[in-house]
Amino acid sequence: MDLKQALAQALRKTRTSRGLTQEDFGDVSSRTYVSTLERGLKSPTLEKLVELAARMDVHPLSLLAEVFLLTDDEADIEVLFARIRQDLDMT
Repeated sequence: MDLKQALAQALRKTRTSRGLTQEDFGDVSSRTYVSTLERGLKSPTLEKLVELAARMDVHPLSLLAEVFLLTDDEADIEVLFARIRQDLDMT
């Protein structure tokens, strides 16, 4: 799965798991914009991704982790987190 489609799926999955509708994002974005993101037709800016995540009450990295897990069928969350920890320790 490509990144745009993975982000679309992660956004939709997170939104619906929180019991939110696209209309619930009116304070952040239009329903039409959220729909285009969830169909993989557009990619949000980093600022918009942060706003969307906040509206869903999740950390933006949670959304991004979901995206990268969806792009690799063999990805493992623990391996991904270990890699992130290692990368952050190097800075």
